[in-house]
Parts: sequence; C-alpha cells; structure tokens
Amino acid sequence: MGLLALAIAPGLAICIFIYLKDKYNKEPLWLLLLSFIFGMLSIIPAFIIEKIFGISAEHLGSASYVSVAIFAYAVVALSEEGSKFLVLRLFCYPRKAFDDPFDGIVYAVMVSMGFATLENIGYVMEHGIGTGITRMFLSVPAHATFGVLMGYFTGFAKFDPVKRNWYFIQAMFWPVIFHGTFDFFLFIGSSILNFAGALASFIIAIYLSRRAIRKKQAISKDYIDSLNAITHTDKSPL
Repeated sequence: MGLLALAIAPGLAICIFIYLKDKYNKEPLWLLLLSFIFGMLSIIPAFIIEKIFGISAEHLGSASYVSVAIFAYAVVALSEEGSKFLVLRLFCYPRKAFDDPFDGIVYAVMVSMGFATLENIGYVMEHGIGTGITRMFLSVPAHATFGVLMGYFTGFAKFDPVKRNWYFIQAMFWPVIFHGTFDFFLFIGSSILNFAGALASFIIAIYLSRRAIRKKQAISKDYIDSLNAITHTDKSPL
C-alpha cells in the first residue's frame, strides 16, 4: 500500500499544482478527472509500439549511439508524447470548457500525469522504494514539463485558426525533443555524466515550462478581462 501511495502521490501533487495555477477560469473537475484517466489509457498504444520497435534493457548497453538515439526519440518519445497528444487533441481540445488560453496547459498536464502515474506504478511496484523516490523528483516531473510545453502550443492553436497546424506541430515537436534527450542520456549509461545530461535537459524543460505558465497566465487574465468588459458593455443600458 505504501509503494502504491508513493507511486501515485507525485502525479496527483502536480495535478493540484497546475489546477491552482489556473487562476481565472477553473476547469470542471469531472473533465480533468476524465483527462487523467484517458491519459492513463494512452499508455497502451505507446507500450505496444515500444514492445514492437524497442530495444531490450540488456541490449541497450551494447547498442550504438545512433541506435539508442533512434530508440529514445523515434520510438519512446514519439510514441509516448504522440499518445498523450491524441488524447489532448481528440478528447480535451473540442470541449466547450476548453475556452481559455491557459486551458491547453491544464488539460495537457492532466493527460501527462495520468500517463506518468500509471507508468510510475509499474516501475515502483517492480523496483521498489528507491526507484519511487528517484522518479518522484525526476521522471514524473519531467513528464509534467513535457505536458506544459505541449499544452502551451495547443492553447495557441485553439485561439489562432490561421496558425493552428503550425502550433500543433510545435505541440508535438518540443515535448518529443526534450523527452528524447532526457531518455537518451539515461539509456546510454549510468555514469555521472550521463545523469548530468539528462538532468540538464530536465532543468531546461523546467525553466521553459515556468516561463510558459507565467506567460499563459498573463494571456489568460487579459482574455478573461476582455470578455468581462464585453459582457459588461452588452448589459449596459447606455
């Protein structure tokens, strides 16, 4: 029971954190819960793809850097971020509640945390408390940063039909790049330099995610204020 709680806690904590960052137009809790659940289910296609095209753990150490890079970026990162993006695009994006520029980040993180939480349960139950503690501060938050970047551009796509496809491309591109880089360094070995490479990509992703959150909060405030001003004007007897 303790291991299960350890596996679930990081994802839930991040979901609460992002929910509180949505200051101006809260999303329905039932929709956030469904986004989380569908995020958990999105692990299925990613798992199948990784099993078909993956490299087993015992062969990673002897594989070439090119093979590991292809596995990290084109198999793991692309399948996992692609699965999350499909949930975000097909389930969350068309909803009427997705009506605020910050909503892309909220829904993308909920989907990502659903994925990361189920993945984390598997790792923690198999490898124990040490893995749970390590992933609490590294892998699960990394998935959150990928989600923020995905949601940042998806939010722009919602409110800019002209550039929608370009924003969708970026919503996939940047999470795959950071996810692939993070995994690549972890896959090529367990030395301190490899860990430092993964940590560096994670720190950069955190920095960009924090900037994205602050920027979208400001855009969201301006957007909600403009809607309130229009509503007030429409109701004015003058």
